[in-house]
Amino acid sequence: MIAFHRVSLEYPRTRTKALYNVSLEVKKGEFVYVVGHSGAGKSTLLSLILRRLTPTHGAVYFAGQNLKALRGDGIALHRRRIGMVFQDHRLLSDLTVEENLAFVLRVQGVPAREWPERIALALRRVGLFHKKRAFPEELSVGEAQRVALARAFLLDPPVILADEPTGNLDSENALQVLEILKAAHRRGATVVVATHSRELLEAYPSRVVVLKAGQVVRDEAFGEGGSIRAREGPDRGGREGT
Repeated sequence: MIAFHRVSLEYPRTRTKALYNVSLEVKKGEFVYVVGHSGAGKSTLLSLILRRLTPTHGAVYFAGQNLKALRGDGIALHRRRIGMVFQDHRLLSDLTVEENLAFVLRVQGVPAREWPERIALALRRVGLFHKKRAFPEELSVGEAQRVALARAFLLDPPVILADEPTGNLDSENALQVLEILKAAHRRGATVVVATHSRELLEAYPSRVVVLKAGQVVRDEAFGEGGSIRAREGPDRGGREGT
């Protein structure tokens, strides 16, 4: 579904390498955590998948397509296949929950006749249909982030990317967000979550890709009880070992 082939990204002004020689593959239907300290390259990796950035070297593939080749409408169509969730909910403060979601559908060119059904389904998936006429300031932090999840589900995308989606939440709300992401995974979505929260890994053990200074240093499965076990198969380029 998603493949990085010897990807490096360097910011030209500072000559800083955000990623270096990263090779990895995320298969269709996987749930993958990308972990690492601040500055490790987690957000950069997600931005490359979303095609907000392009690599300095190497290639990023999505469903077999080299994302660097996309232009104009092709980029917009690509992003419709991805639901993006950020740490801060990024809701428009002067619009209700329902209007925030309708705004996204309008921008994406979805016919207005489809809006009520899509909005209702997305809000029911996050348990907030009863809040559809509330303004963001009337929501708790956890509720606002669940609306952000509903926004990501509007087009029922095959891939969900979440960049520190629980970073501003307490444990109870963080686990609620994780349950919603797990439900999306059970429906067949490929889910990639950038996080530094060990609590999430323990609550829903899955594959873990560890970044350090822009390189993949581990690619393993996080087992029950917090144990780590190496993934089977040959090493990918860009790994420094386990």
